[in-house]
Amino acid sequence: MMTEHTARAFDADIDSLRSNVLKMGGLVERQVARSVEGIRLMDLGIVAEVLQDEEIVNRLHVNTDLMCNQVIAKRQPIAVDLREIIAILHMINDLERIGDEAKKIVLKVRRFEGRPLPISLAPVSAMAGEACDMLRLALDAFVRYDTQIAETLNSRDLSLDRQRDSLIGLLLAQMASNPAGVSSAMDMVLVVQSIERVGDHAKNIAEYVVNVVEGIDRRHGAIASRTAADNSRK
Repeated sequence: MMTEHTARAFDADIDSLRSNVLKMGGLVERQVARSVEGIRLMDLGIVAEVLQDEEIVNRLHVNTDLMCNQVIAKRQPIAVDLREIIAILHMINDLERIGDEAKKIVLKVRRFEGRPLPISLAPVSAMAGEACDMLRLALDAFVRYDTQIAETLNSRDLSLDRQRDSLIGLLLAQMASNPAGVSSAMDMVLVVQSIERVGDHAKNIAEYVVNVVEGIDRRHGAIASRTAADNSRK
């Protein structure tokens, strides 16, 4: 059982970990928004900015991972406290991957430079805005321990999937009608896929919050439910 001093120290550790999650979240959200803006403006300066943020995100990822492991070793948390630290470990992995997707997007500036875009960027930018909004909601769920946001993001992720499919359909049609533009169209397909993955990671973050609060693993749906039911019968 924790003493009062140990409990205060643990609370300080948790506050530091939460702060790092939110810092990472803010950085990767900016990376995603700026990466698409970089394509719109064909701005190599934005490429440099996004890559610089990527280095900061990676350092935060490594440092926060180390902090989580140190807290587990020193404080030996249990129940909801342990679930939160494990959730943070998962969250920072998802956030780091969002940064990776933003990096993939912004590097397309060098590929598109000097070539016309295969389709209007407006629906791609709108999709990126939706993905960033999902990420903000997921981080808000973490701050407020709001388990309802996971359901909202599940629906919005399906909408994002439909937008991805629609845009890829347009790009495939563009490839068929304009073989000379296949390379640019394929690059834009990869941009759209990266944006959709941002939504997937945001949804994951909200689902980790459900696990912290309710002790329910929402990943892989039916499998997790059957496992929980089996464990309750033992």
